[in-house]
Amino acid sequence: MVKHGTVEAYMAALPDDQRAVLEELRATIRAAAPEATEQIAYDMPAFKVNGRFLVSYGAYKDHFSLFPASGAVLAALGDEIAPYRTGKATIQFTADRPLTADVVTRLVGVRLEETATRGA
Repeated sequence: MVKHGTVEAYMAALPDDQRAVLEELRATIRAAAPEATEQIAYDMPAFKVNGRFLVSYGAYKDHFSLFPASGAVLAALGDEIAPYRTGKATIQFTADRPLTADVVTRLVGVRLEETATRGA
């Protein structure tokens, strides 16, 4: 597996179709958390707020994943993410069935609240 030092390098290494999906996801996350900073974490693009992990995301052979790293997000979004494959800390989706901007924005909002609470 190739390791990338920057988000731009990660994106540049993707095929055009995968890059387009992740660039849209990236823009939605950035709009929902404009104070967040980007970096590579666990070999994938990630956002942090005040030094705390917010979310990360990645492209895989047959799907994409958004990693909120929080069971609270899955519980808070409930039925909204029911159509997607989920795990303890991930939501998987495909290019033909992407996460909506509304779901991503809500997810980021839950994570912002959660990280703010943990930071207090």
